[in-house]
Amino acid sequence: MFKRSLYLLPALAVAFTSYSCKNLGKDEFVKAPSGLEYKLYSQNKEGEYEIKEAKVDSAAYKAKLDKVMSFEMEYRNSKDSLLFSTKDNAMPIQIKMVASPNKGSIEEAFLMLDKGDSAVFRINADTLFAKTFRSPLPPFIEKGSFLTFFVKAINLQTEQEAMADYPKMMERQQKEMEARAAKQGPVDDKKIQEYVKKENLQMQKTPSGVYYAITQAGSGPNATDGKVVSVKYKGTLLNGKEFDSSDKSNGGNPIEFPLGQNQVIKGWEDGIKQFNKGSKGVLLIPSPLGYGSMARGAELPANSILRFDVELVDIKDAPAAPAGPAGPGAPGM
Repeated sequence: MFKRSLYLLPALAVAFTSYSCKNLGKDEFVKAPSGLEYKLYSQNKEGEYEIKEAKVDSAAYKAKLDKVMSFEMEYRNSKDSLLFSTKDNAMPIQIKMVASPNKGSIEEAFLMLDKGDSAVFRINADTLFAKTFRSPLPPFIEKGSFLTFFVKAINLQTEQEAMADYPKMMERQQKEMEARAAKQGPVDDKKIQEYVKKENLQMQKTPSGVYYAITQAGSGPNATDGKVVSVKYKGTLLNGKEFDSSDKSNGGNPIEFPLGQNQVIKGWEDGIKQFNKGSKGVLLIPSPLGYGSMARGAELPANSILRFDVELVDIKDAPAAPAGPAGPGAPGM
């Protein structure tokens, strides 16, 4: 669970449901000819939500193709456990509207919405991962189960308009996440200090707030930005519950990644630099340097403090970047 994207639905790196849509009535799902199950709503002039008929394959439906829709969205598993929300990520998701050859697909679902609409969609998890995401089903989603998406369409733009808006959205997100981190950081630090005392650990603290302890010395210099590291790890919460490990996620082999390229959470970027080749130890990572206020399924709630037992197996130089079309000295690919 160290990578930013691990276990995230690939096309939904950020997602939130509109709570207003989740509380709409007790009406039943409608089943489209494709098998897609949905509840679709539009908002009237008084701001009230009304059931809306889906007009699939209409001219308006086709006019949305290749445009970008911005959504607030949330998705839940078959046990109604929240898996992810754009509210937690402080940023809506932008998705390009495309037709799908797969019946009952999430692409078909998104195309049902116009700007301002809300909806609930029920999608077969096996089909979603196999045909849309083309990736294995995550361990916290049961085979044969359904995911329920609560969605509100907040904007529809051309690709150029969406690209122009994206930096502004990122800036707003950054400010919101910094504000959340400033508030949560001291809370987590107190919990970590209590845990260290309870477990009788001898730990040091980096300037960023990561606690670490070296339990087995290694040799040579510490890992630094620009180096490629190989790491074995086990991740647990402070209650001891394991949520990930290299044994589970990488077949027992160490995971390999370059430092300094933001391919891992900030707590790992900082913490692994305290180790040298062959060393083993413990990292305690406050939630703002981990996954912050974003939940990662039932096993990893929002604002989770993370413990990693790690072994830095190897440190090596990054491979040289291939020369670009202009020959040596051209920008790397």
